[in-house]
Amino acid sequence: MRVPEIENLRPSARGRKSAKKRDEIIRVATEVINDKTFAQATMSDIAARLDLRDATLYYYFPNKQALAYECHVRSLERFEALLSDADGQAVPGIEKVRALIRGLIDESVRNGPQLYIGDYSYLEPFQQEAIATTAKRMTSTLEAFVQEGMTDGSIVDCDPQLVVQLLLGMLIWLARWTTEIRGLTADKLMNAIEAVSFRGLDRRS
Repeated sequence: MRVPEIENLRPSARGRKSAKKRDEIIRVATEVINDKTFAQATMSDIAARLDLRDATLYYYFPNKQALAYECHVRSLERFEALLSDADGQAVPGIEKVRALIRGLIDESVRNGPQLYIGDYSYLEPFQQEAIATTAKRMTSTLEAFVQEGMTDGSIVDCDPQLVVQLLLGMLIWLARWTTEIRGLTADKLMNAIEAVSFRGLDRRS
């Protein structure tokens, strides 16, 4: 799924081989920026991890800001595709939320982490606006999942907006802190999220 607000800002493709190389660069750049933060990561760091010359990297992206923006674009597209998949399931609201989170974990195992989106103030204003508009739309979809769950009885009465912000805060940070946990698997991570977000930690409740 393409992000409409962002698609018009995407650089033109240079063929299949070039597109594949761009995909590889975006995946590795996402990992490096998550590890080091945007401020600390350099184009040389990214090129070195790809075993490329700096000049090759600059052939695809004119600067670090342009590359980081494309990492944000790709991450948002991936997240929106997962939202769409979950929304298309004929299940109670709670199961849509669960499907989204499990889908995010499994998709990240296959395709690498998504870029930490807690801060994108280093981007150009028009880029920030495109990201904020898309993020707002996706947030509204997730709030609708919670509201559906309240209506169908699968989710307790709550404030959908606050609950979604808490969930997103957790999901956004997955890109950073999970890489530091040794022996982590998708099942272990999902079990932990189930315990905290779906069942609760208090055994007496």
